[in-house]
Formats: sequence, C-alpha cells, structure tokens
Amino acid sequence: MPKESDESSKEEQSKTDKDGIENTMETSEEMIRKRIRRNTPSPHRLTPHRLRGQIEEALDLSLIQQEAENGALDISKVAQFIIDMMGTFCAPCRDEDIKQLREITDIVPLFKSIFAVLDKMKIDMANFAVSSLRPHLFQQSVEYERKKFQEFLEKQPNALDFTKKWLQDTVDYVTGGGTEGGATCTPNSAQLPLTIHNHAYLRLLKWDHDTESFPETLLMDQGRFLEMQQELEKLALVASVLLIVYNSAGEAISGLPGLMERLKKTIKILLAEMHTSSFKADEIFATVAEKLCGELRGCLSQHGFSPFSSDRENTLKGQIVAAKSADNPIRKVIDSRIQTYLLGFLESSAHRCAPALPGGLTPISKELEEISVKLEHLVTFNKLVYSPFYHKILQDILKQGESLDV
Repeated sequence: MPKESDESSKEEQSKTDKDGIENTMETSEEMIRKRIRRNTPSPHRLTPHRLRGQIEEALDLSLIQQEAENGALDISKVAQFIIDMMGTFCAPCRDEDIKQLREITDIVPLFKSIFAVLDKMKIDMANFAVSSLRPHLFQQSVEYERKKFQEFLEKQPNALDFTKKWLQDTVDYVTGGGTEGGATCTPNSAQLPLTIHNHAYLRLLKWDHDTESFPETLLMDQGRFLEMQQELEKLALVASVLLIVYNSAGEAISGLPGLMERLKKTIKILLAEMHTSSFKADEIFATVAEKLCGELRGCLSQHGFSPFSSDRENTLKGQIVAAKSADNPIRKVIDSRIQTYLLGFLESSAHRCAPALPGGLTPISKELEEISVKLEHLVTFNKLVYSPFYHKILQDILKQGESLDV
C-alpha cells in the first residue's frame, strides 16, 4: 500500500509539474509575442517574422509536453531561452530584474520570478502605450474642450464677461507700468500679447477669491490656482524669515551643514495651518521666533560662538514676528522675487530652460520649481484651448486703446 501511495503521489506531482510547465510556456509565449508586436526591430536584428518563428520553435508546447512525459525535458534550457527573449525586449529599467533571473537556479522559484517580471513588463508596455497616445489624447482634449466652450458661448453670449475684465485689467496693469521694474509696454510692442498673457496668469496667483469673480475660461482650474497661491504665500514667509535670521546672525551660522533645513522645517511645520480659520498669526509667529532663537542659541554654543545678547535676540524675535504682515519690506522683496522667477519661468518655458534663481530664494528653490512646473502645465493647456477667444478679446482691447490714444 505505501508503495502504491508513493507511485500515485509521484503521478499527481508529475501531472502538476506538467500543467505548471504548460501554463508557464503559454503565458511566456503570449507575453513575448506581445512584446514582438509592439516593437519594430532595427535592421541589424532578426525580422519580426523570423523572430516569431524562432520563439514558436523554441516554445513548441506539444514538443515540450512530449519531452516532459518521456523525462527528456531540459527545463533549464527553456527557461534560459525565455529569459534571453525577455532581456531582448524588456525596458532598460528591467535589466537588473533580468540579471537576477539568471542567478536563480531552482526551477520553481525561477518561474515564479519570471511571472513576476512578466507582470512588470505588462505594466511597462501599458505605460509605453499611454505615453505614445498622450500627444494624440492631449490634442483631442484641447479640441473637445474648445468645441464645448464654443457651444456654450453661443447659448450664453455674456459667458466671457469676467475673462474680458481679467484681461482688460491686465492690459491696464502692463501698459501702465505695473510690471516688474516699472517698465512700460506700448500697444505697438510685438511681445505685448504674450506679456499680457503671462502677467494675467500671474495675477491669478494673487487673486482675491472672496470678492473677485474668477475668469470663466479658468473656472475648472480655480482650485489648483488657489492651492498654488497659498503654497507660494507660505514659501514667501519661509524665505523671508530665513533671510531675516541669516542676515541677523551673519557669518556665525553661514554654511553650517543642516542648519538651514532644520530652521526651514520648523517654520513650515508651524505655518502648516496658516490658511485655516483657527490660525492665530500673533501666537504662531511668536512661537516661530522663540523656536528659531532657541535653535540658534544651541547652534552658536555647539560651534564655539558667543551667544546673542538679550537685546539682539529680542530684536531678531521682533523682526521675525513683523514678517507676518504682508506689508513687511523683506516679505515684499521676497514676494516680488518669487513673481519675477515665475514670470521668467513662463517666458522661458518655450526654450526649456529655467530662469536664474533670484537672491534669497535658495532655501525654497525645490518647492518653487515644482510650483512653476505645475503653473506652466496649466497655462500651456489653457492657452491651447482658449487662445482663439483670448486673441479676439485682446485684439478688441488693444484696438480700443489705440483709438483712445488717437
């Protein structure tokens, strides 16, 4: 009886192994063939037809089944062929996975790992397909949104009133010398429409959402602009406070590793709720001042510098607390530099080169660049969708301005 039981167990195990091998071969063959269909080999490689034939020959399931039944199957050789094919067609980021597959000697773990890598390759193929389709989807989305807005505009002729006011106010701002540095643009300037557009988008980052109506063409993105606006206000405060601290402490803390990040982290944590109704500016900024001065005392002592006098520390605390006001001179300078950077980013986006970072913004450079990229994406898409409407509105505004000048 035990002998019969062992033989029965062996038969069941053999059957299980055969089924597993067949499933593995079918899945592997299917995956590799999909890769072939999605790749166009370069001239020096095998043609798709010859390569397909090579794979079908190596992964002949009926032959594999016969060899398995007769105990003549070299499963390691089959696995090696599959790995080689996977290595040929996988994305570069999977090279390390393929290398690890070659180091596995046990058959069961090997095929489990092969399945795992094949699943990753499926995702790679899906990502590649999406990235290939993205430009077409993007263009279709632009055309669809423009068409729907045009249909809406035909039913509601006054649907661009707030957009017109937004652009009119921006024209007045730009041509009236309100741009950075007080430079005045004239209606004859070839760059005026682009300048107006860029400044118009920047004005949305200073928008009073409680009292001003948002432009109709940007209503769907109002939440994103508000989020960026609040983050920029927070970053301006962080940079302002750090500038105050470093100007006050001077060379004593300049260049000390890790200090800038510690101070920055403290400020950001304490200002995390600054746009909520529960935020008490006086209390929070007093806490910020106390925390930073405490950090400076420890840092100066650790590096052998004399501690601040009581008067000097109180002065520093007062300067930090004063930064809570939007009219604070340092905060206004930092805010102006942030606007200059964002404007430069929009102006240079066509050339794919980021503008130089103005002084005082180094501590927030990473966050500032991330916001600039988000802004640029929003602006680019919005311009593509609504440029015909903007063009006509600006044309009418500028013509009216020329008539008034005459």
